[in-house]
Amino acid sequence: MVRQSGKTFGFHVPVVIIGAGAAGLVAALAAQEAGAEVLVLERDPVPRGSTALSAGLIPAAGTRWQTEAGIADSAAQFAADIMAKAHGEPDATLVARIAAEAGPAVEWLADTHGLPFSVISDFSYPGHSARRMHGLPSRSGEELVDALRGAAEARGIEILCDARVTRLHADENDRLLGVTLERPDGSTEEVALCQLVLACNGYGGNADLVRAHIPTLADALYFGHTGNQGDALLWGEALGAATRHLSGHQGHGSVAHPAGILITWATITEGGVQVNAEGRRFSNEMHGYSEQAAEVLRQPNRMAWTIFDARIAGIARQFEDFRQAEAIGAIVTADTPQALAARTGLPAEALISTLSDVERLKLDGATDTFGRAFRADQQLSAPFHAVRVTGALFHTQGGLVVDEHARVLRPDGTSLPNLYAAGGAACGVSGSQASGYLSGNGLLTAVVLGRLAGAAAGAAVA
Repeated sequence: MVRQSGKTFGFHVPVVIIGAGAAGLVAALAAQEAGAEVLVLERDPVPRGSTALSAGLIPAAGTRWQTEAGIADSAAQFAADIMAKAHGEPDATLVARIAAEAGPAVEWLADTHGLPFSVISDFSYPGHSARRMHGLPSRSGEELVDALRGAAEARGIEILCDARVTRLHADENDRLLGVTLERPDGSTEEVALCQLVLACNGYGGNADLVRAHIPTLADALYFGHTGNQGDALLWGEALGAATRHLSGHQGHGSVAHPAGILITWATITEGGVQVNAEGRRFSNEMHGYSEQAAEVLRQPNRMAWTIFDARIAGIARQFEDFRQAEAIGAIVTADTPQALAARTGLPAEALISTLSDVERLKLDGATDTFGRAFRADQQLSAPFHAVRVTGALFHTQGGLVVDEHARVLRPDGTSLPNLYAAGGAACGVSGSQASGYLSGNGLLTAVVLGRLAGAAAGAAVA
């Protein structure tokens, strides 16, 4: 961060956005729609970021796809789910705004920009009282970020790749004047701006910051983008911005090992279970995949096996990641629990006993000692499937405090003059704990805060 008034820059763009993941690309579309000229700066050769590593699902309430599927939902119900999962920690006003804007944002992306969304109607995610996850046909983040990039390019928005921002320039009143960016050959350029949107995610790729704020996952597999070094957080702090819930994060207890492929949590919510190397269950898997990361990492060799069946595999195949895992042989299949034990190397007697106990609980509609309630209609039957998984840190959820227009705030509640944050750069709606993460919260704040930030920044210069 450099403070200097009267600086001369190489060229000027009214709205500059740092980061070309979902948050940045949505912000760019919204800013241009508001009438502003936009430049998106991306450190990678092509836009990817954390979005491409996700399942590409955006939770939204009251959409036409839900109506068509007969799903009753509302923004108020969605907001209540977010607050309940996050133990009441997030700002309720911001949560209400984000929940209310999610449905319109997804429909805007579909109607104005041609993204072919549909709602997942064949299974539920923990903590959601309605089926509200919306995704593109392959249910992959790569498809989502590619579609957003295509929409931006179709509207002539300039996305400058291989452009890593190394410095922000501000005056003595905290107004951003411009940025310095570095190219792969070491050359630098300086760009003046009127409004700046930070959409460069959180700090999950910065081992020192993770160790400081999330020590329980300091040695965990990091499944996010390595470029998430906490730049937005550090820049904001240098400007005097408020931060909140820096320990908040999304983990995931189901990353195939050693393949490094995300395995959908439908393998659990539809009746599957996780066992450790001893063939025993060790937790209530239905609490959620985020908090399950730490549970898995506490097991021998920091590993677990997710056990499910052919019915569940059929549901999981709507996800491109799951199909890839099957294609490379990461999913083990067997006709009996005994054979499954042999194929996985798990102790046969313990695994058979565990699965027998689970099926008895399902028949009885009972709750186990971990607090998981089982359902009689989710019994497992041959052929059985298993995949070895580990726990991982996906992305951080704490960050710069923003208001309902995604403006970055100071500790006293006033906004910085021309700075906005979205996605992982902003404090999200998951609170301070992994257990506060409601499925989809990451892309929810990327898309909704991205749209709000872009619209406000664009209107300020149009």
